[in-house]
Amino acid sequence: MAETYSAGNIRVLEGLDAVRLRPGMYIGTTGVKGLHHILWEIVDNAIDEVSNGFATSVLVTIHRDGSASVEDDGRGIPVDIHPQLGVSGVEVVFTQLHAGGKFDTSNYAHSGGLHGVGASVTNALSEWLRVEVRRDGKVYRMEFESKEVNGEVKGGLPKYHLIETGETTDRHGSTVRFMPDKRIFETVVFQFDVISRRLKELAFLNKGVRIKLVDERVAVGDGYRSLEYCYDGGIIDFVKYINEARSTLYDEPVMIKGARDGISMELAFQHTDAYTENLFSYVNNIPTTEGGTHETGFKAAYTKVMNDFARRVGMLKEKDQNLLGDDYREGLTAVLSVQMTNVQFEGQTKTKLGNPAARVAIDGLVSQLLSEYFALPENENVGEAILKKGMLAAKVREAARKEKEITRAKNAIDNFNLVGKLTPCTGKKPENNELFIVEGDSAGGTCKQARARSYQAVLPLRGKPLNAEKKRIDQVLANEEIRTLISALGSGIGEDFNIDNLNYHKVVILSDADVDGYHIRAILLTFFFRYMKDLINEGKVYIGLPPLYKIEKGNQVEYAYDDAALAEAKTRFGKGAIVQRYKGLGEMDTEQLWETTMDPERRALMQVTIDDAAEAEKLVSVLMGDAVELRREYIIENADFNKVDEFKGSEK
Repeated sequence: MAETYSAGNIRVLEGLDAVRLRPGMYIGTTGVKGLHHILWEIVDNAIDEVSNGFATSVLVTIHRDGSASVEDDGRGIPVDIHPQLGVSGVEVVFTQLHAGGKFDTSNYAHSGGLHGVGASVTNALSEWLRVEVRRDGKVYRMEFESKEVNGEVKGGLPKYHLIETGETTDRHGSTVRFMPDKRIFETVVFQFDVISRRLKELAFLNKGVRIKLVDERVAVGDGYRSLEYCYDGGIIDFVKYINEARSTLYDEPVMIKGARDGISMELAFQHTDAYTENLFSYVNNIPTTEGGTHETGFKAAYTKVMNDFARRVGMLKEKDQNLLGDDYREGLTAVLSVQMTNVQFEGQTKTKLGNPAARVAIDGLVSQLLSEYFALPENENVGEAILKKGMLAAKVREAARKEKEITRAKNAIDNFNLVGKLTPCTGKKPENNELFIVEGDSAGGTCKQARARSYQAVLPLRGKPLNAEKKRIDQVLANEEIRTLISALGSGIGEDFNIDNLNYHKVVILSDADVDGYHIRAILLTFFFRYMKDLINEGKVYIGLPPLYKIEKGNQVEYAYDDAALAEAKTRFGKGAIVQRYKGLGEMDTEQLWETTMDPERRALMQVTIDDAAEAEKLVSVLMGDAVELRREYIIENADFNKVDEFKGSEK
């Protein structure tokens, strides 16, 4: 690691161009995700100081005026003059695209940043940005702004060059505060929950760092709403957190770490009595939700080590076939954190690692370190618990294979499972087709009459499907409602899932706005999450939001989707308004159901997404698993089933 960090260490690859003209090229979207992306770029800079050993704490603040700031106690952005550009390092970092110390590996062994576009894009897409740097006992400041120049708004322009304030300090580090530009973003309101989830994840991944989030928009006592994260166990604590609502097969997670060929790795894992695997991987603190070469290396090595161990202890005999990796990974919760330079991401969302060297390095490290772990007598009980789980999984896998063969055979005969159940649409293009999964025959009958037959299909559920969180795949496949749903979608499940075979590119869960309806919604989402996760990842799953009330006065008719909207409507209508409370979809006539819930021009659909895979995994296990007390606590603290007004009129 370099002994000095100055402006000369900042390499400039490209000037700041066209960011405001085409922001989507740099941050993906100008919606909520894009808004938080420009915050992550600043947060990632602070975390890079942490993960490279230069900082111990990070403070993120959402200010009352809507701006956000990130403060760290790292070395501070270089303030000396850049040798090629003739301006301070601070000005270079915030005005030049792809400029920073991360491109000089002598100062950063590894770095994050989702796409590496850096602080300059945050600056370009902000109304204003202010930087304070504390270095060598001095304090420096600089401000940037977006303003109109010759009839065109230009972003990230320096208000003045970097100044030394004259203040003295014994602190060190940087503070960056910025105001997102409302001319660019669809919303400029930062979401506390979104930020807190990401900061918690970063605290888990960076052992011992203290990360605090303060929201000055919400007063609490004499201060403001705030959260603080610090995990001395690092990713071991992460695994324990995810598994909190489950029964584990052994007490403490397995932890191994090491480095090879310039690539360092930390791996923690623990098995539970669940039936699915959950592997969460990261590269330089960036979630690699699509996996990649590091996951491939881990899986190959893990399977080999477990089969070798099984033969060494005699649980697999010479004549026995090796178990599959899927068998050993049933019930697995694992966190794999890799740090490396020259990261190559693949995939549309840039969340899949492509470096071949990572596969080789992780394969070698896991093979060596995990073999050494299981060679210790005190760890044999852990290995044997995994083996027993894996052998049972292998038996179930074989039973499920036979069950799927039966299912496929039945489906081949005139769509056996669908006769009399699915009301298909006439359209032949899946990308245009919609499937409404409806609760009960009564609502199903209304939907069938209300629908647009050319592109909308209806599948009524006759009874509740089973909770996939508590069942093995063979039990899932034996459930009639689930089999019908699988057949209707046509994409298969589990390892056989193929989204190219999907019959409907919008899958809409349409249930009543009551406890039973919410339960059915949760059951279906759990099934999709466990066995058709790509259906959610590809944005194909939606929740229909039927109105709760009809307000009528004379020829005036209006629908309200929650109690607040009802109160507003009653105020507008005045005395004499008639209010009808819909207890279920079956109470609506066909015209009402069409215009409120099924018509693409007027309906409200909520798209189901997975923004934080680890948090989603924890939530599903809490809500749908066996931990009754944890579920009760969560529902009491968080449940608000009527909060739908923000989705009205959109499909987001």
